[in-house]
Amino acid sequence: MKHFTLRAMLAAATMLTASFAQAETLTLSTPDPDNSEITVAANKFAELVAAKTNGELTIKVFPNGTLYGGDPSGAVKQLAGGSLDMLLLATSLYANFNPKFSAISIPYLFDDEAQLRGYLSGEPGQELISDLGNIGIKGINLWPRPFRQMTNSKHPIEKPEDLSGLKFRVPNNPLWVEFFKKMGAAPTPMAFAEVYNALQLKVVDGQENPINVPLSAKFYEVQKYASITNHMGDGWVLGINPAKFDGLSDAHKKALEEAGKEAEAWKVENDAATAESTIAELEKHGMEVNRLTPEQQKAFVAVSKELFPVFAGLVKDQAFFDKTVAAVGKN
Repeated sequence: MKHFTLRAMLAAATMLTASFAQAETLTLSTPDPDNSEITVAANKFAELVAAKTNGELTIKVFPNGTLYGGDPSGAVKQLAGGSLDMLLLATSLYANFNPKFSAISIPYLFDDEAQLRGYLSGEPGQELISDLGNIGIKGINLWPRPFRQMTNSKHPIEKPEDLSGLKFRVPNNPLWVEFFKKMGAAPTPMAFAEVYNALQLKVVDGQENPINVPLSAKFYEVQKYASITNHMGDGWVLGINPAKFDGLSDAHKKALEEAGKEAEAWKVENDAATAESTIAELEKHGMEVNRLTPEQQKAFVAVSKELFPVFAGLVKDQAFFDKTVAAVGKN
């Protein structure tokens, strides 16, 4: 009986050891807080991966850029080098490594989110995912980001002239600089981690981001006006270190890719469901929100159209620029 019990215990220990050996954990970094749209979606992605692999593959989400010190360019390099496992980072930031990514953010390129999703999942988006291999990154998926809106501390933005003289924080991307400069603003490229303090100290008057960002980053404490301009599209790159991906079983690779697609669809629904409540929350915190009418928006669209030759130069690939505008019927 003792021998049987001992054998049973040894068998159980062996099974437990095998179970631990099969279990894998990958880290996934996001740039924004726990309640941001991207970190919420990242946690949904992690939940889907766990369900698809029966808990054998765990994705541990780290928000606020904590694993890469808040430096997005450094994050891309760390992902390629293997010190980060996985990363969700805006497509506009990848333009520093591949200018073709700037094409996604050409102002007023997309009429609506459905068109943006079609672009990201279609031939142009697949070309961008493939190009990630040139900088040592395996792209799993491209997720859409809600359209970008403007906030500032001076007055509502209703026409391009309202931006004249405003010091405006923009991402470190020349496309943003050219667009806001054309409208008379003083664009100031700045890392996102510095934006709150810059707004608080009035180093800059305003910033632009999807509408959930002023809420999650508490910009309502230092900004009075939010203008629904829908001026730019953007996306998220769901990337993984190639060696980490290659080290996974085929089943786990498939689970990651399937979860990436399902999380994208879930995110789109969640973003739409929370858009109006986000605006209501900002108003509750004292922000004044105005929405551009279709007529008002036409003036901004005209500014963007004038800059198409400049944007083509920034994309640095005329064929891809032409493919992009053709894909959305803007040529």
